[in-house]
Amino acid sequence: MTLEEIRGQDTVPESTARMQGAGKALHELLLSAQRQGCLTAGVYESAKVLNVDPDNVTFCVLAADQEDEGDIALQIHFTLIQAFCCENDIDIVRVGDLQRLAAIVGTGDEAGAPGDLHCILISNPNEDTWKDPALEKLSLFCEESRSVNDWVPSITLPE
Repeated sequence: MTLEEIRGQDTVPESTARMQGAGKALHELLLSAQRQGCLTAGVYESAKVLNVDPDNVTFCVLAADQEDEGDIALQIHFTLIQAFCCENDIDIVRVGDLQRLAAIVGTGDEAGAPGDLHCILISNPNEDTWKDPALEKLSLFCEESRSVNDWVPSITLPE
């Protein structure tokens, strides 16, 4: 057995547990932010908030399904938002399941179609720094990911 195989065996359970923990933390954070009224959903709405008050934004979620991967305009928006978040020290993650995200956040029109959830920002509910355990877990997750050059880690939301 080679060293790479040994390391690979050790990191698979650790990375799976780490990913599951991050998914649970994101789920909790989205629910908490929504209850406190500090969640902004939508690419254009998020861009407005980032332009007006970037210091108040604490976390960013970019979401796209498989069919969205071919949407060039959306990918350009994602690139610009990612760059802005990195410049302003805003933690950012990607989610690959818009339906699950819609089930958690619950935004949409009367017909049941989810609204624009491609970008979700979480802001501080007031002037003080928001101390949410889920936000702290996700910040640590993002910091650990950046230490291995994964600047926008992907998270899988729990079922």
